[in-house]
Amino acid sequence: MKNFLISGLFLMLASATAYAGGYRVAAQGQRALAMGHAGVGVVNSAETAFFNPSGLVYLEDKFTVSAGITGVFSNVKWQNTSTGQFAETQQDPGTPFYFHAAYKVNEWMSLGLSVSTPYGSSVEWERNWPGSHLVNDIDLAAIYIQPLVSIKLSEHFSIGGGPIFVTGNVNFNRNANRTLTDEQGNRSNITVDDSGVTNTGWSASFMFTPVEELRIGFNYKSEILLNAEAGEATFSNFPNSTLTPQNGTTAFDATLPMPAELTIGFAYEMNEKWLFAFDYQRAFWEVYNSLDIDFANPNVATSVNPRNYKNASIYRFGAQYVATDRLTLRAGYYFDESPVQAGFFAPETPRNDANGFTAGLSFQVSERLAIDASFLYVRFQEVDASYDSYVENGQSVPFEGTYKSNAFLPGIGVTYKL
Repeated sequence: MKNFLISGLFLMLASATAYAGGYRVAAQGQRALAMGHAGVGVVNSAETAFFNPSGLVYLEDKFTVSAGITGVFSNVKWQNTSTGQFAETQQDPGTPFYFHAAYKVNEWMSLGLSVSTPYGSSVEWERNWPGSHLVNDIDLAAIYIQPLVSIKLSEHFSIGGGPIFVTGNVNFNRNANRTLTDEQGNRSNITVDDSGVTNTGWSASFMFTPVEELRIGFNYKSEILLNAEAGEATFSNFPNSTLTPQNGTTAFDATLPMPAELTIGFAYEMNEKWLFAFDYQRAFWEVYNSLDIDFANPNVATSVNPRNYKNASIYRFGAQYVATDRLTLRAGYYFDESPVQAGFFAPETPRNDANGFTAGLSFQVSERLAIDASFLYVRFQEVDASYDSYVENGQSVPFEGTYKSNAFLPGIGVTYKL
């Protein structure tokens, strides 16, 4: 029963972490999102605070703000072709948001602030579905807060960056195993909940402008370890037996890694109408190779559990066309590699390599105010995969099937300048 408790809590907490990383939400600016989320070389609004802080000093206005919200409508279908079993997620839409601001101190220095939710969404499967021993539902959010400084070192070169403050919370529920119930026949389940998990990191960037039409950008965000301390695990509907956990709560500690990210790219302004952008991003997921969990119960040993994620890349392409003095059109595409390796494909992170198709526009309402809109369609490649790390009664019990996933992300925002 000790192994039962360890594996149960591990799978819940590990899934929360994997979901945060394996499902990175690309919605930190409507203008960038409309161009395939490419922005490391683009300077067109306060969104630059997130994509490349060193570019803030090139904004012409004294004060600029960009803010917006995006709806995430995702769908995942699972089927075991051998048994015919089928399940589909049924969650409410997620709503990642962003707020970016820039203040021009003088011609060689600008200050900025970026607040966004690069990790945060939810998955809700049908209750007691065939994979309920791995997950029923999960709700995760992580907020990044970044005060920034941008300094122009010469006519062609600038640097920027600053500290990153992160706060997050997670709620996760799964059934105890495939068959366990209480005396009334209710499935035994466990809920993990923790909030206010915080830590800090940093970002550093530069922008090189060899000619007026070309900007080359580099942005690095450090690895951040979120330390969950005294989180709460609640056991419900367990039978009255000395061989199973008692109904109630226990505490746990764990460290949840968010990987470092490096982005390089460029933006080329072909003429007054057309601008093209490209970003290459590398996420260093290799840091997430194991999850160690310390339990408050002294009778339960520390659990060391391999995850074996791999580093992954994203390739982003975008274009912008100034149609009129008031209307700017944008479109883009990106290819996103999954960090999940074979044998670790869990229904908490039901994603594979993805293709993202984007479009959007900005409408200049007045000299100071613009409305920004974007739309993203993400199609994840269909995959036959398994999760092989679930153990029950000392035996490995793989969970496998075919996953089909997609997501629609419409977004709206504003840009205001003084």
